[in-house]
Amino acid sequence: MPELPEVETVMRGMQIALQDRAIVQTIIRRHDLRWRIPADFSQQVTGSTIQSFYRRGKYILIRLSCGQSIILHLGMSGRVLLDSPQTPQAHEHVVFVTDDGKRCAYIDPRRFGMMDLTPTHAENTYRAFAKMGPEPLGNTFSPQTLLDACKGRRTPIKPFLLDQHVVAGLGNIYVCEALFRASIAPTMPACDLRPRAAGVLVRAIRSVLLEAIAAGGSSLKDYARPEGGLGYFQHAWQVYGKKGQPCPKCPGTPKCAGVQHMTQAGRTTFFCPQHQKNG
Repeated sequence: MPELPEVETVMRGMQIALQDRAIVQTIIRRHDLRWRIPADFSQQVTGSTIQSFYRRGKYILIRLSCGQSIILHLGMSGRVLLDSPQTPQAHEHVVFVTDDGKRCAYIDPRRFGMMDLTPTHAENTYRAFAKMGPEPLGNTFSPQTLLDACKGRRTPIKPFLLDQHVVAGLGNIYVCEALFRASIAPTMPACDLRPRAAGVLVRAIRSVLLEAIAAGGSSLKDYARPEGGLGYFQHAWQVYGKKGQPCPKCPGTPKCAGVQHMTQAGRTTFFCPQHQKNG
């Protein structure tokens, strides 16, 4: 599934190509995505100008001159194709045609993504956002807000950080990488996080996300950038997907058995038990 850096990359690509363009045609080939696309979706958005873009967690918001915002979630396999050819692509469910003749297509083989509308002035009350946690790259995410969220929570820190009510947009890859950078064991109860470690963790989360965004995200099975290119951050992964490989932080350490993996809350966690002891 595309995580925050991949979604941010897709949004920026769409912004470059589509901002200030008018939607002259909206083609919906299937309404039955994860949530059903509203029946009047085409009528509401066609004729509107795309004014701005915004990301909330793993969702892309497209703000229109009609006072509505399109909400897009890529799901497991969704992707956006800019300059889509006239011939419909396989699994092409929604197409926006703009006043400069460009076609922007939403393609989703597994149909776990979604597209919806909400009034722009009421975005914060939309069902997916009402209880969502702070943005990890925003000013409201700090060591203190993280410590406050951790109070009384014995959930292991790795699945705790994946809870979108705690912090928005974090996914499995980048939480594994951030915990490794912060030298924090993924099994540590969240309530055991100490102030100094919280500061290190917040900085690690931000740095790994910003580096991944700068690299265009990671190239995953179903992810490509909107113009068709690939991300490169997977080449910077230190533990994710590295089971059995030497830990980059403990080279030559006799006690280090290398990168290990385990399952937490149904997700695979990659970590180094020797390096990740603190909290």
